[in-house]
Amino acid sequence: MSQLDEAVVKYNKLLEAGPYSDLAWAEALQERMESGHLSAGGRLICPFLRPNFISRRQYENLVKTGESLIGAIDRIQQMVMDVPALLARLDLLPAEKMLAAIDPGYQALEVAARLDSHMVNGHLHFVQYNADSPTGAGYADALADLFYDAPPVKEFRKKYTLTRAGSRKHLLQALLKSYKQFGGASKKPNIAIVEFRSTYHSGQSEYQFFRDFFREEGYAVEIVSPEQLEYRNGVLRKGSFEIDLVYRRLGVQEFLLRFDLSHPLVKAYRDRAVCIVNSFRSELAHKKAMFGLLTDETLTARFPAAERKAIRDHVPWTRLVTATKTTYDDKTVDLPEFIVQNRERLALKPNDDYSDQHTYFGWEMDAHGWDRALKQAMRAPYVVQERVEPVRSRFPLMSFGHLECRDMQVDVHPHAYLGKVQGCSSWLSSGKSGFSSAAGIVPTFILDSKT
Repeated sequence: MSQLDEAVVKYNKLLEAGPYSDLAWAEALQERMESGHLSAGGRLICPFLRPNFISRRQYENLVKTGESLIGAIDRIQQMVMDVPALLARLDLLPAEKMLAAIDPGYQALEVAARLDSHMVNGHLHFVQYNADSPTGAGYADALADLFYDAPPVKEFRKKYTLTRAGSRKHLLQALLKSYKQFGGASKKPNIAIVEFRSTYHSGQSEYQFFRDFFREEGYAVEIVSPEQLEYRNGVLRKGSFEIDLVYRRLGVQEFLLRFDLSHPLVKAYRDRAVCIVNSFRSELAHKKAMFGLLTDETLTARFPAAERKAIRDHVPWTRLVTATKTTYDDKTVDLPEFIVQNRERLALKPNDDYSDQHTYFGWEMDAHGWDRALKQAMRAPYVVQERVEPVRSRFPLMSFGHLECRDMQVDVHPHAYLGKVQGCSSWLSSGKSGFSSAAGIVPTFILDSKT
């Protein structure tokens, strides 16, 4: 048993048979979540009673490998912007291409990004790069603060050192550095966090946590809906609040479903009247088809050795679904035929997260259902991706006042700012498609033994 597995067993025993089997502490923790607005749609963001633990070695591997992979993605993006044939392989909408062509005025292609990974022992696989408007860090930071002083965690800390993997200060630093590169004149720029407010969302927006932190650091910050924005006389504003820096929490495709390129946000962006982070150019990397370019060795053959190794060892083979021939294991294959014949080891995923299309896991389907899924994928932008075995671990939760342990799929999400991995969050789910009430974010702690 590894040190990490041993730590998980010890923590769970504290709850199952130890002094904390009385769940009064858990009820108090959940009440603190409710009062801290860590709920959405009437359910807690985190229904679980254990943080996710990762070892120091695992975290260092996440940082090293993640940063190498981000470097490779940046190189691919530069190639895409110079070669129309590569841009076509990302399958962007015409409006997305027009937005991507606008120079944002600063160097970084993605100021804030998130990698989605499956990590167990020495094995690490990245399945997606969330570069458009990554989520999770705000909730994870708030949950880490609550869990760190929860009674069983305090008891656990007598034997182990736990380090919070927070992101708030790193995000603010990245925003300000990008604003400075943009040529922003204000020493204390007015910041607008621009997002859609979901009608079903009865709790606090994740980005209210960031707003409050930025304000504590001395910045004027407002959360703004795109409908509230005006652009006149060279100034983007919400009412009397003049905006210097936008932290964009709108997905590009999500934005384009509701607005066109005459929107005040786009006009101000095009005129360089406001610094927007992430820029609309980040949509290039956000498409899942980016992994199709990344795993095409004809494009990456001259990349630095560390980047090629990160791709080879940690990125699953991916291709945009089209009627074409491609390569797999250095062999030329007919892509649709290959997809049909290899159902058990392939998944079909929408190219963009904001579409209403479903993800299909071949190993959960019969041949007839897989054929129907492939026909759907041929009609809409989809990628096919090689299967990555998920990581599972037992997590305790309180169900109707009683302790219950469930085997959950664990996805670890390292967050990166200006290409540097600084903090991570974790997402637990059943691993099955469809809605489950037992899913949510848990705080992530780096675990070290006390000597």
